[in-house]
Amino acid sequence: MKILNTEISGLKVIEPNIFEDNRGKFVKTFNDSFFKEIGIDIDIKESYYSISKKDVIRGMHFQIPPYEHMKIVYVTYGKILDVILDIRKGSPSYGNTFSIELSSKNGKILVIPSGLAHGFKSLENNTNVSYLQTSVYSAEHDYGIRYDSFNFDWKCKNKNLSQRDLSFPLFKDFNSPFVFKELK
Repeated sequence: MKILNTEISGLKVIEPNIFEDNRGKFVKTFNDSFFKEIGIDIDIKESYYSISKKDVIRGMHFQIPPYEHMKIVYVTYGKILDVILDIRKGSPSYGNTFSIELSSKNGKILVIPSGLAHGFKSLENNTNVSYLQTSVYSAEHDYGIRYDSFNFDWKCKNKNLSQRDLSFPLFKDFNSPFVFKELK
């Protein structure tokens, strides 16, 4: 596995080893020892996946304290444009975004610390996105920021969003409970 830092502190891209032969492909998406070696002590509490049609936008999601979480995100089928927004007060990259294509072909994995809002646009039908999280879902702590209220062009003419995602507050109106702490 190879790890890449991004311009948003704590946000990492992992390029796993992909083993292919005449049978297909094998990808290890999580290894506790590897994460500990690179300074990420992660205790997974919940795992789930979503399946999306092309041009579905999901986001921008996060949970607030005390149910905030670190997320590991990867795609097992199809591809997405994954988008991260830094919502940590005092962060040098507060309000900045990072985007990357994650796909079953490239195998890239995102490690998303708490205090970052997460969303994506599905680039293909039946795209399967998997999530590992360090906290369990809590409806009363589950929040979001409206997908079109910060400086990011989704480049999507036929967007498909849930009513819930469309009802999220604008970024400028959101009073973030997250405070930036320099991560190792």
